[in-house]
Amino acid sequence: MDATTLERDAVKFAQLAVQRDQSGRYQEAVFYYKEAAQALIYAGMAGSNLENIQEKINEYLERVQALHSAVQSQNTDPLKSKQQLDLERAHFLVTQAFDEDDKGNAEEAVELYTEAVELCLKTATETSEASLQSKLKQLARQALDRAEALKESVSKSSQKSTAAKPNQPVRTFFPLGPDFSLNDKPQMIRAVQASESQGQRYTAEEIEVLRKTSKINGIEYVPFMSVDLRERFAFPMPFSDKCGKLPLSPKQKAMFAKWVRPDDITNNPTMIYTVSSFSIKQTIVSDCSFVASLAISAAYERRYNKKLITSIIYPQNKRGEPEYNPCGKYMVKLHINGVPRKVIIDDQLPVDHSGELLCSYSNNKNELWVSLIEKAYMKVMGGYDFPGSNSNIDLHALTGWIPERIAMHSDNQAFNKDSTFRMLYQRFHKGDVLITTATGVMSEEEGEKWGLVPTHAYAVLDIREYKGLRFLQLKNPWSHLRWKGRYSENDTRNWTPDLQKYLNFDPRTAQKIDNGIFWIAWEDLCQYYDVIYLSWNPSLFKESTCIHRMTLLTIGNSLRWLCTRRMAEKCITQVYSLCKFTFSKIPTPYTISKRVNGQWKGHSAGGCGNFRDTYKNNPIYQFQLDKNGPLLIELRGPRQYSVGFELVTVSTVVDAGSCGSQKRSSGDYRCGFCYLEVENVLAGVYNIIPTTFLPQQEGPFFLDFNSATPLKVSQLQ
Repeated sequence: MDATTLERDAVKFAQLAVQRDQSGRYQEAVFYYKEAAQALIYAGMAGSNLENIQEKINEYLERVQALHSAVQSQNTDPLKSKQQLDLERAHFLVTQAFDEDDKGNAEEAVELYTEAVELCLKTATETSEASLQSKLKQLARQALDRAEALKESVSKSSQKSTAAKPNQPVRTFFPLGPDFSLNDKPQMIRAVQASESQGQRYTAEEIEVLRKTSKINGIEYVPFMSVDLRERFAFPMPFSDKCGKLPLSPKQKAMFAKWVRPDDITNNPTMIYTVSSFSIKQTIVSDCSFVASLAISAAYERRYNKKLITSIIYPQNKRGEPEYNPCGKYMVKLHINGVPRKVIIDDQLPVDHSGELLCSYSNNKNELWVSLIEKAYMKVMGGYDFPGSNSNIDLHALTGWIPERIAMHSDNQAFNKDSTFRMLYQRFHKGDVLITTATGVMSEEEGEKWGLVPTHAYAVLDIREYKGLRFLQLKNPWSHLRWKGRYSENDTRNWTPDLQKYLNFDPRTAQKIDNGIFWIAWEDLCQYYDVIYLSWNPSLFKESTCIHRMTLLTIGNSLRWLCTRRMAEKCITQVYSLCKFTFSKIPTPYTISKRVNGQWKGHSAGGCGNFRDTYKNNPIYQFQLDKNGPLLIELRGPRQYSVGFELVTVSTVVDAGSCGSQKRSSGDYRCGFCYLEVENVLAGVYNIIPTTFLPQQEGPFFLDFNSATPLKVSQLQ
């Protein structure tokens, strides 16, 4: 976004802030003052020539600080009555009827008008407030007049052509391809017409895969199609999801008071005031990578004016903007198991005994988009009882952008700090990529010392370079707790006036408010962070370079990483490449399978190698291969545990006298499942050391050894 646009944003937000401030709406004023300050910060980075820009930023942030106490002590207005809420629902029914009316869908419009009339008349008898009765009766009269006129029009049309049937919505792929049914019976597949050349042809085999992958955690999430744009959102009564309430996490249960709707906690619920990464706040749900992904998607939309987030929430108005629905039903489009899918939710959210939300939310409590998008994703994932994922999975679900992972830890020989920074810097500023990063394992003392959260995801909001110094601006999804090392707000040694001006960062101002946003030197990030997650804009991968699309019908356990956690183990995989490649079904050379069951607890669960004192307590399994061949080892456990293992060479037949110490790892710890596949293992003796990421964890764990050669397995400890 250019400096001029950002300056206009700053003026707009500042005006809104002053208006709210003067009218005593301090919470909203705080929100807009923060947005105005952030817009000026980015305007400065984009080369703004405004005079005294830093003074204005400080002025807005100081007003935020001054209003904090007023916000805390401010008495809220009484919430709206049931009859006032009924009027809002009736009005929404009428506006939805108008939309159907404009589209020529007379029957749907008549039904909505009729329901609005009935709701208005019923509510008018329940209230003694004269002005409210007048509004209800006036709205009922308007809806009734239009309904009667439409009925007459429909009747005349049917008399003219009794053979003509009203157009019924058909579940057709747009722009994904031809339609199909998710019923159990085999369906005929309509041939693709010339007018549908922009779509994709799906074979019967692919359609069968889509049918099977639509059921996730016992709920069917069908592919998003053109007919879903006609989903009904207006009802006389508040909508409740037929799938019921989402399961809560243990932390939520300990604090939970009740489920509420937005109009139970605010008088002015709104879907979006402004899409901002700075207003997003994670609470006690373990979805830091998702919240970080949501933050950078919002930052991208704001920066490049491309609707990454606002385009996936429904209902939308005629301008394509998501809108608040007083009837409580929403639809979110997420990329799950190969294609965009529709996720239906209601607006009921969990709160504690103080009325505080127990889910992620916007700092502007009237804004709903953060909480509702999170709820849709948590529904697919099985509930708020979510052990976490990673930003590649989460960003792909939100945007459909293509994931890549860069490991920065010491055992990644391919990682190059200089070339990686150059790539990140160039691609970020071209708008080609979304970036998050995550810390690795560290002790509580180390985390406290450096202001970092172990194994925690952070959003990358900006990347800058100044006179050989390289920086990334990060956001902690918690919206508090910042980096305490070099270039933190308390660093009095390294912040020069020129650097502060270039990064538009005032340490003294930052000391007043901890919003979880900070600058960190690239070298420090490489030292204290473990991995970078990239999501590439699919437009970089031209259709002409996608040589082949292949449907995987029988994905084995060794490819479970292709699917999101707890999802069906079949999916459609699209391959993107800038050069030619071959892609074929995976051969399965494994003929022998041996399962070893174990119950790890107490002294037999020592955690990963970072826990030196207890690591030795982990069980050790030894197996012997009689001849060379491929080997697949899998480890399963309860989904709430991150698991991994090491394969250690004891001896091989090639050199029977040696006792090597060669190790292979299953890689990053994963929730409930990990694997190691080796194409050719020498005949010999090997040890397997399975672990959970943290010590003192217990549950049913299973090791599977799949081999094309005979093997013997025994437990050493």
